[in-house]
Amino acid sequence: MTLQKKDFIEIEFTGKTKEGAIFDSNIKEDLKKANLNFEPKPFIFCLGEGMFLESVDNFLIGKEIGKYNIELEPEKAFGKRDAKLIQMIPMKIFREHQTNPVQGAMFNFDGRPGKILSVSGGRILVDFNNPIAGKDVIYKIKVVRKLEKQEEKIKALVEFLFRKDFKFEVKDTLKGTSKKLILQVDKGFKQFAELFKDKFKEIFDLDLEAEEISGEEETKK
Repeated sequence: MTLQKKDFIEIEFTGKTKEGAIFDSNIKEDLKKANLNFEPKPFIFCLGEGMFLESVDNFLIGKEIGKYNIELEPEKAFGKRDAKLIQMIPMKIFREHQTNPVQGAMFNFDGRPGKILSVSGGRILVDFNNPIAGKDVIYKIKVVRKLEKQEEKIKALVEFLFRKDFKFEVKDTLKGTSKKLILQVDKGFKQFAELFKDKFKEIFDLDLEAEEISGEEETKK
């Protein structure tokens, strides 16, 4: 069974640097080795839709269900290191947030993760490069299965995009010429959910319609 673009597949995977440092995985034993303290979960994604590293995506299209080792140079993984992303941050920024910069610590700067390289007086050198930038990486991939049921595919995409298990229903439109996806979302979430209308139309040929559930329904949920 050859994998094609827009196929939904479930994989078990581990990403590590060429030196052997594991940086991502959904395999329990590998998470334990890397001291990554979170529970492994099945990872399901749609091929060719930017839901996983592009080079891995491209490699898997045209392959069979099975196991693969994928070696990637920095340009095809997380990019080369960029000297411009190493910046000096004044100490007052840390004081305003009541935090103490320590060499080696990671901080979030308005959504940008940065690693403290050095602390010298009121000058803190911060590296905003991806921690894996400039490194050759190896992905160990096992394609467990290809999803066939539309309901399971929709559920996987909803959870990937919104990090929530929203209820949904597929219905015929009034004219009966197409189908629509009714997605029940939390109060205040409707506008955000409908930003992804084009994605659901492209993958499933479904017109997305988000409905906010009432307070009573939300409590039951």
